[in-house]
Amino acid sequence: MLDQTYYRKTDEIIEHYGRKAASLIPIMQDIQAEYRYLPGELLTYVAEQIGVKEAKAYSVATFYENFSFEPKGKYVIKVCDGTACHVRNSVPVREALMKELGLTHKKHTTDDMMFTIEIVSCLGACGLAPVMTINDEVHPKMTPDAAVEIIRNLKKGGAE
Repeated sequence: MLDQTYYRKTDEIIEHYGRKAASLIPIMQDIQAEYRYLPGELLTYVAEQIGVKEAKAYSVATFYENFSFEPKGKYVIKVCDGTACHVRNSVPVREALMKELGLTHKKHTTDDMMFTIEIVSCLGACGLAPVMTINDEVHPKMTPDAAVEIIRNLKKGGAE
């Protein structure tokens, strides 16, 4: 059960875009930007408020990879595993990060909600491979040691 503040903020977002079906995606984007994920209860609420069937709202939310129903950490780390990054050893970078953060292939977010690791097909920076981003800041030519060092600095409160 979500706190009422979630619904109040959602009402503000809905009012900004208007109570119409065409507003569904921008409303979902703003909710996810606010909370770093899309709570299912809010998606149901939005559907009711803008006159869209709940199934339609969930269909849209699950169609686009950008939407997540799972809470994400303060730092969202995307590790590219596209062809260029993969052949330039992105897998050892990912494995070093997962080991450092105590994550597994089934568990992507740390218990303290500080870090989430996502494996993505492409970050559009093939010439900088292997690449990772942290909250959309690009970190090129990563090595396992360099990636772990960045995480350790973030844990200490340092800059990315």
